[in-house]
Amino acid sequence: MKIQQIDNEKKGEFFYELDEKKLGLMSYSHAGSDKIIIDHTEVDMSLKGQGLGYKLVEAAVNYARENNIKIMPLCPFANAVFKKRSEYNDVRF
Repeated sequence: MKIQQIDNEKKGEFFYELDEKKLGLMSYSHAGSDKIIIDHTEVDMSLKGQGLGYKLVEAAVNYARENNIKIMPLCPFANAVFKKRSEYNDVRF
């Protein structure tokens, strides 16, 4: 399951696409040069329970680490993942 990313320096998203259809996505906005705000996560019903939402959050965490930025998880799902995964505390704002 390959997670892709698009980013226009103001907003972006991590997503999973199959047959040119987005089946999972997590959107974010840039808040200055050192922070992103995750505002929405959704997964197609056909993939519910397969860990795709976690993979989207993990992609954001990896992106934050690589770019030395912090994440503010306003999305309820992303926020719940951050609360469960203490290993993500280094990038949480």
